[in-house]
Amino acid sequence: MNRQKKTFIALFAVIALVTAFSPTAGSFLLTAAVLSALIIFLIYRFTDEPATVTKIFLVALVLRLGVGLAIEFFNLRNFFGGDAYTYDYIGHQLNLIWAGKGTTFSPFEYFQTTRTSGSGWGMNYFVGIVYYLFGRNILIPQTICGVLGAATSPAVYILSRRLYENKRVARNAAILVAVMPAMIVWSSQLLKDGLVLLLLVVATIAVLKLQERLSILAVVVLGACLGGILSLRFYIFYMVMVAAVGSLVVGASGRMRTMLPRLAALAILGVGLTYFGVIRIATSDVARIDLQDVQRSRLDLARSADSGFSEESDVSTPVGAITTIPIGLAFLFLAPFPWAAANLRQAVTIPETLLWYATIPFIISGLIYTIRRRFSRALPILIFTLMLSIAYAIFQGNVGTAYRQRTQIQVFLYIFAAVGIELVLEKRRDRATLTRRSMAFGPHVPQMTADRFDAR
Repeated sequence: MNRQKKTFIALFAVIALVTAFSPTAGSFLLTAAVLSALIIFLIYRFTDEPATVTKIFLVALVLRLGVGLAIEFFNLRNFFGGDAYTYDYIGHQLNLIWAGKGTTFSPFEYFQTTRTSGSGWGMNYFVGIVYYLFGRNILIPQTICGVLGAATSPAVYILSRRLYENKRVARNAAILVAVMPAMIVWSSQLLKDGLVLLLLVVATIAVLKLQERLSILAVVVLGACLGGILSLRFYIFYMVMVAAVGSLVVGASGRMRTMLPRLAALAILGVGLTYFGVIRIATSDVARIDLQDVQRSRLDLARSADSGFSEESDVSTPVGAITTIPIGLAFLFLAPFPWAAANLRQAVTIPETLLWYATIPFIISGLIYTIRRRFSRALPILIFTLMLSIAYAIFQGNVGTAYRQRTQIQVFLYIFAAVGIELVLEKRRDRATLTRRSMAFGPHVPQMTADRFDAR
């Protein structure tokens, strides 16, 4: 019997023993083990370095489950993410309705009521389904969020590998997403963030696949990701749609052979989303929003905590929204400023913020390289990050919320950072090679030719 089989048998034996003494802890471990096994299977199926990517995934998993358990043990949900209590409560109410113990509303009527109440209704149904199947135990949906949040790392590896054809870039990008504190904190709890990150990355992988050729599986995966994003943060749905359509249309050459499959993929996707009512739901959501609503929401965010900023900005007019963008972008990407920490929440982010600052030069370098060498392939990422950055710059008025939601942009920026890091390391390796050659051949040293980055 090989070592992997022995490990899995020992793991499930431990889970069975723990379950016998503590059903709650056993449910937590069993959920993590089953989902992790599925993700590891997919890693071995879709990556060319399964052992390495599995290790990165397991590191990401342990960090997220550990932080999630610490938040549970020390009762820190109100400090880090009070939304978890809301999802727990509404999910439990849904469970009661489906079990015939709640209100007289049917599930469909309740869906109509909760869905129109704002972004994130999908999270309520996710928790409700989990509670209906396994009983009310907040650790189970939290664990699912943690495992899927950890799965973002191997997904980023696959995306980076497809985009740059460089194993070192893919590994570094996956590692950054796995270990950066903000990525861990927001995907370790019963929150939308970890799920949104995974859906964004998988949707982008599907778009890259469709850039190569028509694939029904890629269309289905992209449609499922768009539906999931719509149910969690509906405004991101439109940005991903624009990024997908733009990259498939603009990225297509003028030749009919390459254009027709992409147009066919878009037609199939559009028909599917329309058939399942996704377009109708998205349209009704966005129809309720105008700049006046954005201004009220932004002002509320600016006044609701000690971390509000730019309260005097008025985004209720197009001119006001445009003039708010520079200050909004500065706070979105740089806040909370370590020298201006106003409370404990901001103070605990200082180490992570400094790490983030350290990656910014690499991000800029990687972004420049990507625009020069990989523009058409990276177009969905470039369009999405630009649109979401501008949207959050206008909408956000609170440092804490901006710090949390910029992870949806950082998940792609860390890929650019990995490119920048590899470019620096490539130059160092070239200099070391030239030094060794100069010592071996004297002053007549063969010159290093061609950028070797693309060959890896």
